[in-house]
Amino acid sequence: MSFIQLKNIDVAYDGKKKILNNLCLDIEEGKLISLLGPSGCGKTTTLRVIAGFIEPNGGSFLLNGKDFTKVPIHKRNFGIVFQSYALFPHLTVEENVAFGLKMRKMPQQEIAPKVQEILATVDLADLGKRYPRELSGGQRQRVALARALVVQPELLLLDEPLSNLDAKLRLKMRVEIRELQQKLKITTVFVTHDQEECFSISDKVAVMNGGIIEQYDTPENIYAHPATEFVARFVGFENFFPLEKREDGYCCGDTRFEIGHLPDREMDAPKGTIRPDDIVLLEDGAQEENNVIEGTVTVRTYLGKSYQYKVATPFGDLVANGSNTRTHEAGERVRLYLPPQKLVVV
Repeated sequence: MSFIQLKNIDVAYDGKKKILNNLCLDIEEGKLISLLGPSGCGKTTTLRVIAGFIEPNGGSFLLNGKDFTKVPIHKRNFGIVFQSYALFPHLTVEENVAFGLKMRKMPQQEIAPKVQEILATVDLADLGKRYPRELSGGQRQRVALARALVVQPELLLLDEPLSNLDAKLRLKMRVEIRELQQKLKITTVFVTHDQEECFSISDKVAVMNGGIIEQYDTPENIYAHPATEFVARFVGFENFFPLEKREDGYCCGDTRFEIGHLPDREMDAPKGTIRPDDIVLLEDGAQEENNVIEGTVTVRTYLGKSYQYKVATPFGDLVANGSNTRTHEAGERVRLYLPPQKLVVV
């Protein structure tokens, strides 16, 4: 049985359009999963339902088999790290971290060693007497993590915790979060709109769009085998063309396509998609029977390590990246080979 279960969750503010629509999600214990998607997709609302800030209009939230749907937030033993960190500016690092323990009426003699232990865990043992204003962005983020973890929560919730950091520090902190999560083996839900960020640290990713989960899978499978056109566009696929399902496979016009990874469901209007980097511009004389589309170069763009070509084909414009060893001019006819293992049906 899953450690966390969201069953048919509906959320609508003021009775208007649903923010979450019959959303279902299962999370295994000890895993880090990310909710990924553009602004307004419902990822933060999902986190707020889990945290207890929002009671859904329909559906249920189960934790370890127990119904937590109506459990008030102060009775949920969850650790939460907000985008702004929400540290108390008038309290020291030690006092900020100890705050949750004091709210739980823990004896003072037990608080101090717990605070020191968690500060050592997040590499802040020497900064306990400082105030938030005296810390760097990364240090403030670690204080927020320490405050969330010191209460030994059943679940850790992270709401875009890296968005206020510069690019270099974000790279460092996401590795630290992953190392800390694996060390403590704590089930973690991470909200982000950054694809690279969540793919780098997650066991599984839920890609959200319009209040539903379009794909819930490992980062590797989502990147290589997106299930829908939305997911494909979100993870970097740019080329789309219509496909027709026939008895002997997929075709577009008279062109037959071999597909390395076939979809596991029937689709009403399937499309083929492939990344620009994965298209091969065939040399003269190259013999390929299938997966070849002919077209005319309309635009050439220099990318530094390669050239990018916009190619007009009978199935629409396709974008392909080619090497510097051979260039093609606007107006030139080219043949594009779409390798079966790189071609995806959505």
